[in-house]
Amino acid sequence: MSIRVSVIIPAAGFSGRYVEGMEVPRSKLDEDLGGRPVLQRTVETFVNYEHEEVTIGSIIVAGPHDQKQMDAFKARHGDKLGLLGAVVVSGGVTHRWETVKAALAHVPEESTHVAVHDGARPCVSRELLDRLFDGATKFPAVIPVLDVGDTIKRVATEPVPDPKPDPFAAILGDTGRGPIYRAVEQTLDRSGLVLVQTPQVFETALLKRAYEQSDLSSTDDAGLVERLGERVIGVPGEARNLKITRPADLRLCRLIMGVGGPEERAAHKRF
Repeated sequence: MSIRVSVIIPAAGFSGRYVEGMEVPRSKLDEDLGGRPVLQRTVETFVNYEHEEVTIGSIIVAGPHDQKQMDAFKARHGDKLGLLGAVVVSGGVTHRWETVKAALAHVPEESTHVAVHDGARPCVSRELLDRLFDGATKFPAVIPVLDVGDTIKRVATEPVPDPKPDPFAAILGDTGRGPIYRAVEQTLDRSGLVLVQTPQVFETALLKRAYEQSDLSSTDDAGLVERLGERVIGVPGEARNLKITRPADLRLCRLIMGVGGPEERAAHKRF
């Protein structure tokens, strides 16, 4: 069975966790991965993917909703993504689901399937894509999952005050830079629990139906499909398919991909 896939890459958000503590905040999607931005590396994964039964029909990158921010986004990425054949469209105002819904409107009618993938996951392998697309020929909704290997605990959302705060830090205004203490409330049974990754692949009609629901609050697209009562199938993900959430993740991505940052290249090769 041959399938024709449209890839949606949400790229409208701003990562507060990534820029935490930075004097000059910068987007993780703009960070350097061997001379190319993270976002471009992610798009290239799908551009370079080849399979006799899978056609990547379109790649839709959903950027910021605000026009000024969108203009800046296109100035940084538009030409490069255009050369790769990707289409850049405006995303949502606040939530990820708004961005995916906006991108869905640009999926061509001939697409049998839609794959939604995080722009900050540039290390996804061909082998994982093979597993997902093979699964997509057999099931309407397929996602990559990893078994949970560590003990899982639930902690309180509110931090525990430091019983011995540093008085000098308070004077200097550094009270928010120490560790955050949180009380453990419960240890969970991890059997049957998995970590969920992207890309998540769906039959086009199913994903569009999921996005027609009135309540679209969900941490991922599969959650909306589950809300319809439809079955979602998990296939083995991979540890290397990490999402860049903090600067340390960027360093891991460089190691996985075997590339360096700009400081590791000769000055005339940094741009």
